[in-house]
Amino acid sequence: MKSRTIRFDVGRWGVAASPTDEGALRTGHGEHGDPGHQEAHKDSYSTFTSEFLESRYLSDDGYPFPTAPPVDPFAKIKVSDCGVTKGCIRYGKPGCDAETCDYFLSYRRIGTDVEYEMSADTDGWVAVGFSSDKKMGGDDVMGCVHDDNGRVRIHHFYNVGQWAKEIKRNPARDEEGVFENNRVTCRFKRPLYVPREETLVDLHLSWYYLFAWGPAIQGSITRHDIDSPPVSDHMISIYKYEDIFMPSTAYQTFNSPLCLLLIVALTFYLLMGTP
Repeated sequence: MKSRTIRFDVGRWGVAASPTDEGALRTGHGEHGDPGHQEAHKDSYSTFTSEFLESRYLSDDGYPFPTAPPVDPFAKIKVSDCGVTKGCIRYGKPGCDAETCDYFLSYRRIGTDVEYEMSADTDGWVAVGFSSDKKMGGDDVMGCVHDDNGRVRIHHFYNVGQWAKEIKRNPARDEEGVFENNRVTCRFKRPLYVPREETLVDLHLSWYYLFAWGPAIQGSITRHDIDSPPVSDHMISIYKYEDIFMPSTAYQTFNSPLCLLLIVALTFYLLMGTP
């Protein structure tokens, strides 16, 4: 839709008189201070105001312009792309996805960037660390933090021992995040290559990935939810799109060989009965 446009004819003295002004002059009351002139000026101003408002808020068809469209909602993470066009790591119940896993991470290359998606069952923060030795300490960390205003912001941290120190230099861009259904979910890009610096790693190299999440107080992260956060069992390469599942502690116990052996023995005992 196109808006109406009001055009003014500019003559020798500036803006041409409106029809209302011309009518006032024809009646002989065009002198300054005369009632006719004041009334004509008032009518001219009213006409201009109404036409201006009409041109500003109405279309050519006379209908009000629609309101500005809402901000695009956060696009859901597609797990169907895992192992195909992006790599994924899931931690939790077997068969879980980005909305049901205790923790979820995906990564994919986009030009000279790597796009990360993270989600965790928490109302505070979710993070991934890039480590050379599977241990917390001396690690580059990216975290998504849910603050008291309901926003999810991406922060850059560096693990100093067991403590995550926030770093002012934040390599993240194209940030977006959401908190809903008691989950913190975010998406951001980060350059593959960065100038050599202790707190930043080159993502074209392979790293062990550290996974953590936990509560936040006034937008600041606190200790993670579990004492020993999960870590990838091998170094992750952003050039290899894997779909990795890591069972949470409860399912690790259930799936252990000893537990399965005990279940089989108990089942056999119940079926055979006692002598």
